Amino acid sequence: MSTTHPAGSTTTWAIADSWTMTRRELAHWARQPAQVVVGLIFPVMLLLMFTYLIGGGRGIDGDFTDYLVPGMLTMTMAFGLEATMLAVTQDLGKGVIDRFRSMPMHSGAVLVGRSVADMLQSAVGLSVMIAVGYAIGWRWHAGPAAFLAAVGLLLLLRFAMLWIGIYLAMVAGKPELVQAVQMLVWPVAFLSNAIATPTSMPSWLGAIVEWNPMSATATAVRNLFGNPSAAGDSWAAQHAELLAVMWPLALVAAFFPLAVKRFRDLSS
Repeated sequence: MSTTHPAGSTTTWAIADSWTMTRRELAHWARQPAQVVVGLIFPVMLLLMFTYLIGGGRGIDGDFTDYLVPGMLTMTMAFGLEATMLAVTQDLGKGVIDRFRSMPMHSGAVLVGRSVADMLQSAVGLSVMIAVGYAIGWRWHAGPAAFLAAVGLLLLLRFAMLWIGIYLAMVAGKPELVQAVQMLVWPVAFLSNAIATPTSMPSWLGAIVEWNPMSATATAVRNLFGNPSAAGDSWAAQHAELLAVMWPLALVAAFFPLAVKRFRDLSS
């Protein structure tokens, strides 16, 4: 359904509508604080578990904590997508999306608002993880510019994962199917170098791991933080910084238009 916007710049109204939808999503945080707290605590529990209970460090020249924390920061960017996916499917199921589309609102504002709210929550979660990592002894050994570049790569990965999640949520259509889709994140996350080094794996498995987009981000942020990366000699390992930018951009280029098209088709 097409709508007519009030006079003014289309871009200005699109931004205003998107911010309205963002504030709507942020208001949900105040009404459901437990969900936000659980989302922040879960990756912290994983970090502490891998640091103190499971341990590891085969193939790492240096402190395992310095290797693990950047990897866990990367994994955190993949976790928690179910909250966004559930919100999208619930709005679709309750007819909220159809009501929004009947208003003089930019057609993409709902998805953009949801993505902005998710990115804000991801930034908060990333800050908490960095603070916890520092508390357990992790340190970065590079300057402020490199630190900010590493954080930027982590959030870029989250942005790509987010649009994959939004698209899959609309494909699933029902909240009860979201958990089944979310389970796909775990194999992808653990089939990376976030926790273990590819050099400690069978050669065929290590080759697969090094080409995982999450491995590229994990290796790149380790390099930027000045932490041990235990990178192999493959092209993917030696060009991790390039791949840490190219992989997310390619995923966004693929899934953003798919999500927008799916959104329009669902309401047509």
